Amino acid sequence: MSTTAAPLVRSFAPLFRADARVLVLGSMPGAASLAAAQYYAHPRNAFWPIMGALFGAGPELPYAQRLERLAAAGVALWDVIGCCERAGSLDSAIAPASVEPNDLAGLFAACPAIGHVFFNGTTAATLFRRHCPNQARPLPLARLPSTSPAHAGRNFADKLAAWQEVADALAG
Repeated sequence: MSTTAAPLVRSFAPLFRADARVLVLGSMPGAASLAAAQYYAHPRNAFWPIMGALFGAGPELPYAQRLERLAAAGVALWDVIGCCERAGSLDSAIAPASVEPNDLAGLFAACPAIGHVFFNGTTAATLFRRHCPNQARPLPLARLPSTSPAHAGRNFADKLAAWQEVADALAG
């Protein structure tokens, strides 16, 4: 019986401006996002509808305009994982021994105003604690419900209510 390694997948570059005040971290883009070369590209992912409700960066806008609106609001996007072996899109399919984290300390240095980190789901938070324990400075960390369509335990209204914490951090 032969075993083959899962394909190696790589995350995107971080999306940020130097004046970013919050960072939203996912785990690793799914297959639809990787194919489209866009964060949260799966049509049933709630991320862009939530960003539309919070910051006017909804899915009805072209991708570049969504990114501009998030950046203007003070939001940076990235993933905890820089590359890993994973078959398919599910976080549960990530080969733990293959995880290489992104250079989050470098991002924090480039964005000294980041005052909060929000995780898009439990896996992102867990991976951050495991692979990035020595970030550049202590920051408030908050796990939010995953916007993935695979996380069907909460409806859109409940997810939006939880993600309001991002907008509140920027307003405070």
